[in-house]
Amino acid sequence: GVIPTIAPFLLPGVLPLLRTRFPKLRLFLREDLTQRLIAQLKAGRLDAALIALPFDMGGLEWAHVADDELLAAVPADHPLAKLKSATPEALERENLILLEDGHCLREHALSACRLNPPRTSNGEEPFTATSLPTLVQMVGSGLGVTFLPRMAVSAGLAKAADVAVRPIDADHPAREIVVAWRAGSNRRAEGRLLAEVLKEA
Repeated sequence: GVIPTIAPFLLPGVLPLLRTRFPKLRLFLREDLTQRLIAQLKAGRLDAALIALPFDMGGLEWAHVADDELLAAVPADHPLAKLKSATPEALERENLILLEDGHCLREHALSACRLNPPRTSNGEEPFTATSLPTLVQMVGSGLGVTFLPRMAVSAGLAKAADVAVRPIDADHPAREIVVAWRAGSNRRAEGRLLAEVLKEA
């Protein structure tokens, strides 16, 4: 299992590597939100999941893959694009667009930058996006600002629209990418091995 804010950016580099290293491996991939992947791990329906922390990991074990820095993305012609970096406070003053509820990246960005969920002044629902590609398009068309994981930016996501990406002035704004499996599962060795291969990708 892999979460949607990791799958399209990490898998293209990883799958050929896995095929070369383990030619007999039969991989069944399922993309889903963290909560559902964890439920499936605990129920024994999944062997391992590639997810991002922090998350409640009771009953699970995991191996570290990488720290994935969170970056600010703003419209290319925005005043913040002229600066070397963006503060969480400056982003909060803008129209902050996030992924919809259920995506852990939303929570990671807010907690890493110590921000409250965005609220609109007139009480309407703030804009949200269903995926990172949609989020980038919304920012590129001038609807607001957002957070993107470096993994997605490195994979070229920000090139798909007219956006500028800047580091965030905060204490270690990042999510931790891990391979997780059910505690006590006989998949521990494979989980650790998978994490090692993912580190190379």
